[in-house]
Formats: sequence, structure tokens, C-alpha cells
Amino acid sequence: MKNPFFVACAVVLLISCQNQAQQKKTENNKIETAMTKQNIYQFKVEDLSGNTFDFSTLKGKKVMIVNTASKCGLTPQYKDLEALYKEYQNKGFVIVGFPANNFASQEPGTNEEIASFCQLNYGVTFPMMDKVSVKGDDICAMYQFLTQKSKNGVQDSDVEWNFQKYLINENGELEKVIAPQTLPTDTSVVNWIKA
Repeated sequence: MKNPFFVACAVVLLISCQNQAQQKKTENNKIETAMTKQNIYQFKVEDLSGNTFDFSTLKGKKVMIVNTASKCGLTPQYKDLEALYKEYQNKGFVIVGFPANNFASQEPGTNEEIASFCQLNYGVTFPMMDKVSVKGDDICAMYQFLTQKSKNGVQDSDVEWNFQKYLINENGELEKVIAPQTLPTDTSVVNWIKA
């Protein structure tokens, strides 16, 4: 005959182990959910004209997001960005510029001045957003997503300088980070667009 005390202890121990296993499974599911890739379609920002730009309108397209500046040694990249945009805009590709004054105060202008500069000097037709911060305590939500693995599910990165490029796939997910000095027309970028 089995001792009722031992049977009761065994039942309590079994229930306790099952509860711990269930708690562990719930915790693991929460961690996996937190690390699931998010996408850019959740964002709505203002463009240089003060209109709302909804990133969900870019579903199914490859996107290059680039932080820009008007008074930088890399500013001539606007010419290559515009050429790339014109060549591939009808093939499911778009460039979105975010002017930022985070590096050596190289984008001091107002939105109106930035828009005028881009149009007059480089004929920019790709979407240009409101001036933002791409690093530091006041980093905008889009760049938090782009630079934090906990949000993009791919990698942590720092924006090194003006004209760093973030390549977003057709599902709105971060795929690659391209260094500021790498030209927009570099074969690695063009091959990614064509793939």
C-alpha cells in the first residue's frame, strides 16, 4: 500500500514542474516575439513640405533610406542618388532622404532651404522628409528602428556620418547597411536593387 503523504508530495512536485515548464515556454515566446523582424510600414512621418508620408504606401518595393546634408564633402552623392532613383523608380525601387544636422552641423537649413538646395543643385525628385536627428538622445523613431536590432531584428548599427544608406527589402525589413563613403551607384547597391 502506497503512503498517501508520498503520493501527495509527488503530485505537488509534478504540478510544480509543469507550471515551471509552462512559465519557461511563455517567457521564450515573449523573447521570440520581441526579436521578430518589424518593418518600416508602421511609420508615418512628415516630408519637407509638411505633408504626411506613410511608409505603408511602399509595400512591395525595395527602399533605400539615407540621411543627407547640404554642406558635406559627400553632398555630391545627391547626383548619384537622383540618377539611381530615376533609373529604377519604375522597377519597384524608391529612395527616401532624411536631412539631419548630426554631423559637424552640415545641415543647418530649414526644410524650405533644404528643399530649394536639393532642387536647384541636384534636381532631386525622390521623397525628402522633414529634418530629423539620426543619433543621440533625440534620435527619431525611424532611425531607432534602423539602428537597433531589438527593433529591426537584424543588427545594431551606428550612423557613422551623412549619407549612410539603409537598404530595406520588399517586405519592409532591414537587409543591409551601406557605409556613407560607398556611392549609391556602387555595384553592391545596384546588384541588390536588381536581385
